Amino acid sequence: MHEIALCACVRMDINSIFKLSSSDEAGGYYFDDRVSAEQAQIVIVSAPWSVTVDYGRGSAYAPDAILDASARIGLYDAASGLSLAGKVATAEADYDILELSEQLGSDAQKLVSHVEDGGSITGEYFARKLARVNGGAKRMHASVQSQVERWASEGKIVGVVGGEHSVSFGAVKAMSRRYEGLGVLMIDAHCDLRGEGRIFDYSHDSVARNIIDELPQVAKIVEVGVRDFSEEEVSFAAKSDRLRLFMHEHIMAERYRGKQWATQCAEIVAQLPQTVYVSLDVDALTIESCPSTCRPVPGGIAFNEVVYLLNAVVDSGRKIVGFDITEVVPKIEYTHDATVGARMLVKMCGAALKGKTKR
Repeated sequence: MHEIALCACVRMDINSIFKLSSSDEAGGYYFDDRVSAEQAQIVIVSAPWSVTVDYGRGSAYAPDAILDASARIGLYDAASGLSLAGKVATAEADYDILELSEQLGSDAQKLVSHVEDGGSITGEYFARKLARVNGGAKRMHASVQSQVERWASEGKIVGVVGGEHSVSFGAVKAMSRRYEGLGVLMIDAHCDLRGEGRIFDYSHDSVARNIIDELPQVAKIVEVGVRDFSEEEVSFAAKSDRLRLFMHEHIMAERYRGKQWATQCAEIVAQLPQTVYVSLDVDALTIESCPSTCRPVPGGIAFNEVVYLLNAVVDSGRKIVGFDITEVVPKIEYTHDATVGARMLVKMCGAALKGKTKR
């Protein structure tokens, strides 16, 4: 039986290693900002879910690790020229989602191992496990969707901290119901357009496909930095007028020929509608930024290049109404990944606030 490699933190005791909302140090608040959601301009929702990844399911612990790391970060963002102090609230975390993630992880692992070993999901044993995983994903999406809808309906910018990339579906679903013609800027090393051969209805490698197939209110997905994909995914994207891929190899080839990142960003932004949701899988970044992420891919976009792109969106007059950051995998002995995630969260908040203040 093929053994799936899991990161060391999958079965760690989260209460003793990463501080939950009762933490004395971070106080259970992102950026240690204790402003109420009613007073804040941004509300951050935690989505501690990591079930369908087949390599390193520790991203379920990222929300608490990023929350912890964020308490040590200065809140002035030079890129946007704004301070986040008093502007970012923390939604109450649904830790039933984390418990469900822990329960379903082993079922998903057995299913993936079985299929990779040439098995089929036909018998009652595996069909029952698949039904549990698919049902759990719907429960998770409903939780994320309801939280995002609640705060978006009050005029808040809503950020989601995952968890695996599949958590984005619930957030995008909520935003697409509120903002007809929504655009999604997806910064990712992978297309996440998997259709043929996928095991689960909703997974980290099919989130973009799920959005295209199930959310017609989303006008367009613009994917940036992709460099790991199948021929089927590229073919699917080429046939859809709601998808545009900016492959990283093409970006870099243009760069080597002298095209500047500012010009490339302008071309990327031009593909987006006026209202934008940003979804960032940290494996899009250069591999040294978050080396513990679930599926690292060599190459990638530099941290500051992403920051520039985010601000290019709002400088164009477009509005970022929501965002997520996913696939950070924290480790006990190595705080680098969580720190990068927390600092990127600052930049995403800053860009979104900048867009709001420009109107």
